[in-house]
Amino acid sequence: MKTSKRICVLLTLLMLLAMTSLLFSGCGSNATVQANPGGSPSGKVIRYGKGYRFDSNGWIYVHIEGTPYERGFQHGRLVARELRQVKKTLQHIMPNDTGQNLDYFVKAAERLFTQNKDDEYLEEIKGIAAGARSAGTNITWQEVLEWNGNMELTGYWYPGVLAGDYSAGVDNTRCSAFVATGSYTKGGKVVMAHNDWDHFVTGQYANEILDIKPSSGHRMIMQSFPGCIASMTDYFVTDAGLMGTETTIGGYSGYDPNKMAEFYRMRKATQYANNMDEWVKYMLADNNGGYANSWLLGDANTGEIMRFELGLKYQGIARTKNGYFIGFNSAIDPRIRNLECGGDPTYYDIRTPMGARRVRMTQLMEKNRGNIDTEVAKSVLSDHYDVYLNKKNHPSSRTVEGHYELDPFQYWQARKPYSPQGAVDGKVMDSDMAKNMTFVARWGSSSGMAFDAHKFLQQHRQWNELDGYLKNRPTEPWTEFKAGAI
Repeated sequence: MKTSKRICVLLTLLMLLAMTSLLFSGCGSNATVQANPGGSPSGKVIRYGKGYRFDSNGWIYVHIEGTPYERGFQHGRLVARELRQVKKTLQHIMPNDTGQNLDYFVKAAERLFTQNKDDEYLEEIKGIAAGARSAGTNITWQEVLEWNGNMELTGYWYPGVLAGDYSAGVDNTRCSAFVATGSYTKGGKVVMAHNDWDHFVTGQYANEILDIKPSSGHRMIMQSFPGCIASMTDYFVTDAGLMGTETTIGGYSGYDPNKMAEFYRMRKATQYANNMDEWVKYMLADNNGGYANSWLLGDANTGEIMRFELGLKYQGIARTKNGYFIGFNSAIDPRIRNLECGGDPTYYDIRTPMGARRVRMTQLMEKNRGNIDTEVAKSVLSDHYDVYLNKKNHPSSRTVEGHYELDPFQYWQARKPYSPQGAVDGKVMDSDMAKNMTFVARWGSSSGMAFDAHKFLQQHRQWNELDGYLKNRPTEPWTEFKAGAI
């Protein structure tokens, strides 16, 4: 009898373990696992000097520290393989996307980003290139500089060159985001959430969790791309309790090539600002208008949140300790929307990703008032309700988790149907987590919806030039990351 009871107990424990495993692996699961080297797919920590990396559930965790060149060298050394892939991908896609080869933009980067530079971060970029070369990747610091400024060069500077001026307007629709506090959240905490929308062929490299401990300034942990000094997708927290994210402003025009690039200013603001007001001042200093965003900020120490919309000529600031701000790729400030974005008709048009998400995210914030926490945040980022078609489970360009790859765009013919782009991740944190420099992230998509590159290219042969460059993004679990993970 005793033996039989022991067998029953063991069988019960095995069943519970199996159920737990299924819970974590399920597509719709919001369960969170903790990142640690032993639990990562490779089970291996790679070290160089004071830096290290490990892989976990689709993410690359990279820790670097020290002086600008020193930490840059660590970074480049640890992600040399990824930088080799990035360079190969850019060499392949740039001619088809722009008519110019990569070298054209590398020369432009050196010209634009060294005449208006920040010496600390140019040194870090030079260190990244040297570190990557020491690990066998043939890359110059000018090429790393271009990679840091690629979004600005291709999305802001180059359209102006083609148009003969910088007033053509840029169609950037990247990301969904919100920040909430006070009576809208559980316990009055600040809650911040973001999913990055990108072209899959470049956005698939936004899987780096970068933990930086600089020789001066604040420690920070952020989502980034291998070889980038700033977040670029823009999700970060610092040891000053400063939380931040953003969504780009679509239809925006305005760029000054004689002022400082956004990636320099964003990194400096994040590293040196002690509070939201200081962060804004750093971003405004020598502002070139590139990569124009609606920034959502939070102070984990005070519970205050801010929306900071940054155009070239106009800026809008709103702040509260009791409310929320949403990001959906349209400017809310009417001066930016009308005078720098040509009136932006998408703001009111629910056939578009911007208008539809403005309505849906407002609905979700009000519906969950008083209950918004990190679990609710995960569900918001995973939302597939299409307000234009009034369909509950219809992932498309109009849903909070955007899926251009599933959208025929019959309602907005300015866009290409079934384009390989959309949401590639999800990140959430609250102010308690921020104080510990922690957030949770899910690679692939917030909902767990997988992307099969081979199947997609078979179904949509118009994108065949991306064969061999698009990667699969399987279902991964929500994973907790913390500064100084090991």
